[in-house]
Amino acid sequence: MLLEPSEAAQALNVDEKTIVRWIRKDNLPAESMHGDYRINPVDLLEWATERGIKVNPALYKMHDADTRPLPTLCQALQAGGIHCGFPGNDKETVLRNVVAALELPPEIDPEFILQVLLAREAMGTTAVGDGIAIPHVRNPILVQLPVPKISLSFLAQPVDFGALDGKPVQILFTIISPTIRMHLHLLSRLAYCLRDQRLRDILGKQCNARAIMDVILEIEKDIGSAPL
Repeated sequence: MLLEPSEAAQALNVDEKTIVRWIRKDNLPAESMHGDYRINPVDLLEWATERGIKVNPALYKMHDADTRPLPTLCQALQAGGIHCGFPGNDKETVLRNVVAALELPPEIDPEFILQVLLAREAMGTTAVGDGIAIPHVRNPILVQLPVPKISLSFLAQPVDFGALDGKPVQILFTIISPTIRMHLHLLSRLAYCLRDQRLRDILGKQCNARAIMDVILEIEKDIGSAPL
């Protein structure tokens, strides 16, 4: 599903002219179709998250046959795991290690997942500032999983991801989902939680899986069950 500028404007609480200006001057990714712009919702979430702009994901009503309940961020993190002292001193090595830690189904080629992640980084950084990155591809990594996963990796040493704020990355959230609907839900929920100072504070301290999960659970209770 691609968004029209008017829909993107509603999602970011601005007018349509502002969206067009951002496309032309501020690198908001968009495709030109018969003279009109169309925007990938994943691109919109990434771009807005990098700039600290709140997105209303109620807009993202994907035409998806999947009717399973949407997971919480805590559930996805429990499935993906929190990893401390993650090895790697360059982007490719770090992402290779991230893929290895995802425990993908045997039918999924980990080298393929690595290459699409690297290709996405070549298109533009997935760093969102303050030493945090959310590596994933423009079209979500969709694999046949019983539940979606988010892995949280604390790097043993910072790595340059080309972040807009110039800070090297030391924390990575990596998302894999069975459906686009779940991917957008988790990405938007993660973006919301990362705007909360409580999570920023705990991430800036030592890697403490229990404390991180407790803070995320607290934030999710505050925002309720609706996607944000």
